[in-house]
Amino acid sequence: MASVIEEMLELLNLNCLEKGIYQGPSRNIVGKNVFGGQVLGQSLMAAGRTVEDRHAHSLHGYFLRAGDIHAPIIYLVERLRDGKTFSNRQVKAIQHGEVIFMLMASFAHDEEGLEHQMPMPEVQGPEGLPNETELRLRIAHLLPEKIRESFCRERPIEIRPLQPVNPFAPMPQEAVRDHWLRSQSTLPDDRLLHQCILAFASDFALMGTAMLPHGVSFMQPNIQAASLDHAMWFHRDFRVDEWLLYHMDSPRSASGRGINRGHIFQQNGTLVASVAQEGLMRLREVAEKY
Repeated sequence: MASVIEEMLELLNLNCLEKGIYQGPSRNIVGKNVFGGQVLGQSLMAAGRTVEDRHAHSLHGYFLRAGDIHAPIIYLVERLRDGKTFSNRQVKAIQHGEVIFMLMASFAHDEEGLEHQMPMPEVQGPEGLPNETELRLRIAHLLPEKIRESFCRERPIEIRPLQPVNPFAPMPQEAVRDHWLRSQSTLPDDRLLHQCILAFASDFALMGTAMLPHGVSFMQPNIQAASLDHAMWFHRDFRVDEWLLYHMDSPRSASGRGINRGHIFQQNGTLVASVAQEGLMRLREVAEKY
């Protein structure tokens, strides 16, 4: 497990080229392009490196182009504002001279105020549930050998689904899913790092939620899918090396796009983060490009 955690920490340990300019490596995490969660986490890290004594409370990003897993990514941070309460940053992620992702992030101090939250769903705890890797190994024989290793590779984030779906034989079902997640080992006491890793992990499985009612999956050759944007709000401090419940749903899909929402809870029921993402989900018979 140490190697996958070290790889994730290396991804987020950006190299500062000069003030407000950072460089991050790329990895083949899922698929043939840069994983959206990677560029999301790295962008938040770049923004956070330019802020002192304030913590990220929201981010909004747009995926503009597919990322090249064989090339590093340059992150340009623009300091938009440092006010009495909020600090705002814009980040451009660049490869081969083109912007592949843009992020707006806001940072603030913790403060007391009016507080309420939605209740945590009543679900089975993580103990005893098979994790995603174990579930993938059960169906790995259905894959060509050349992609089997990548499909079954251990990830730095352990995910234990409560409603596992066979991606090779999906059946129409309610657009709701839950999984428990945590890092594979203990992480340093760095709040920004935990936020960046949760941003990284929040992109796993989210977009596929809108596919559930239609009985389709990423593994089908007639499905064209891509993340279009990603928004996230951090409500409370948390640790991503402790179990978190990721509750996801999809209220609507239309015009070749599906909207997905997520709420992330600690085991004690505290809602620590919320997520929203729109994803492209087309049948290839309808269109080949987007």
